[in-house]
Amino acid sequence: MFNLFHKQIKQYSDLGAEDFHQGIQDKDAVVIDVRTAGEFNQGKLPKARNLDMMSPNFKQQIQNLPKDKSYYLYCRSGNRSGHACAMMTDLGFEKVYNLAGGIISWPY
Repeated sequence: MFNLFHKQIKQYSDLGAEDFHQGIQDKDAVVIDVRTAGEFNQGKLPKARNLDMMSPNFKQQIQNLPKDKSYYLYCRSGNRSGHACAMMTDLGFEKVYNLAGGIISWPY
């Protein structure tokens, strides 16, 4: 019958800090911090660019990114970046990774 509790299958991967750290070393890796500019300015991961998920033009910004790269997204706790990863995979991006636990779990 009807599955009222059907949940969409995740098309991106949640990575722990170690796997995320290894992944961002790749030359085709693009690191995206989806926090606000204020949060970003308080500290960021190496090579990270800031695309604020709460910005009204966030979807437009990610639509313009090349789809042949690997995207590593993070936020404070992993929640916003998880939503951003889902949005990217819905737009056809295939190599999208979320930092599980966010930057607060980053030991490097």
